[in-house]
Amino acid sequence: MASAGIIDDYVTELSRALRGPRGPKLDLVTEARDSLVDTAEALEGEGLERAEAERIAVAEFGPISEIAPGYQEELSISAGRRLAALLFVSVPLTALMWSVIWQVFHTDPVDYATKPGWFVPVARSVDILQMFTGALGGIALFTLGRGLRRIQRPRLVTRGLAVFVWSMFPVMVVLCAALVYGSHGPTGFSGYPLGVGVSLVSYGFMLAQLYEATRCLSITRREPVTA
Repeated sequence: MASAGIIDDYVTELSRALRGPRGPKLDLVTEARDSLVDTAEALEGEGLERAEAERIAVAEFGPISEIAPGYQEELSISAGRRLAALLFVSVPLTALMWSVIWQVFHTDPVDYATKPGWFVPVARSVDILQMFTGALGGIALFTLGRGLRRIQRPRLVTRGLAVFVWSMFPVMVVLCAALVYGSHGPTGFSGYPLGVGVSLVSYGFMLAQLYEATRCLSITRREPVTA
């Protein structure tokens, strides 16, 4: 194992230069450190002093200004995959849960009679947007996986998906609020255990999507700069 020295300083600086999900970032930094340590130990075995071996290993690895952009691109891909997977799973699941709830919840006939004419079109719009969002998540997941060879700037896919999530947030809030208003409650739903549970899960999914989208925007807020 390498002692604290040039390699540790280099790895620390590399870690500070990168932004991204904690797990993938730690894996990349650890991989870089292991590579540097292996090179230094090989040079040390050839008779060099430890400090000199580490210096040469770092020099051969390359300046951080050259190494960091490639690592940052990998982190943006990783973050994009997380967001895409979350959308692909959570959005259709949310739609399915609400569909089941409205099938099993006993709605007062008066509630049906008093719904405004725009209620059904708005409800259909919500369903269509949810299907589209789930499908978009699946497409992005494929693009940032097997489709990477066909795109030159995967960072833009990640950023575009994050912008879409934040753009859709106010739209869905308005549409869902309209549905709640148009359904007049509905009567008894606020105390319905399954309804409360699905509502909490839906809010949790939405917060998770916004969190991941915010992280993606932060990671991709500027183009990596090479030396």
